[in-house]
Amino acid sequence: MTVPGEKIALFIDGANLYATAKSLGFDIDYKRLLREFQSRGYLLRAFYYTAVIEDQEYSSIRPLIDWLDYNGYSVVTKATKEFVDQTGRRKVKGNMDIELAVDAMEIAGSIDHMVLFSGDGDFRSLVEAVQRKGVRVTVVSTISTQPPMVADELRRQADVFTDIVELQSKIGRDPTERAPREQRDQRGPRDERQHTPQFLQRPATPQRAGAGAPADDDEEDFE
Repeated sequence: MTVPGEKIALFIDGANLYATAKSLGFDIDYKRLLREFQSRGYLLRAFYYTAVIEDQEYSSIRPLIDWLDYNGYSVVTKATKEFVDQTGRRKVKGNMDIELAVDAMEIAGSIDHMVLFSGDGDFRSLVEAVQRKGVRVTVVSTISTQPPMVADELRRQADVFTDIVELQSKIGRDPTERAPREQRDQRGPRDERQHTPQFLQRPATPQRAGAGAPADDDEEDFE
């Protein structure tokens, strides 16, 4: 997938990578991921993109962001936008595609190889544009789920497609370090605390009634 000595940049779509790993039943060890690609060439940058809900007293993604920022990653965040749709359900928008695309185009002249951790088909045009600048592009996602987590047009555009299943033994967290299933279930399917390193995780505490917790029928949708 990589050529010895080439300059590499990683672009990690945080929400997409989290969903992909979760669908395969494992957690990402971000320290191992960084070391893996440092061993494959000259790792110029490792970007991590995620939206954050800033009005919460405690954001479950914040410990991960802080850890990544102090351990070799360039973290790019922006505040989510919250709205209520026509059915009265709460929606949260936190798309980071533009930020990722701008950074990729800016750094394209300084790298040989872009590794994109995302299956989002919206990135097909970006991949094509980066390739026109002479950069090889590897897309990391999976076709091992039903349906596949990677858009077909993105997989076809990439110079190399790597199923993340092939990397699981190299970048996955040791199963013995994972939080007990019942604790993960309490956090809900969209709580990104699940991909926070365990030593950074804060014990879940029940919210008081009237403390701003969403109603049971509320739905958060990161788009």
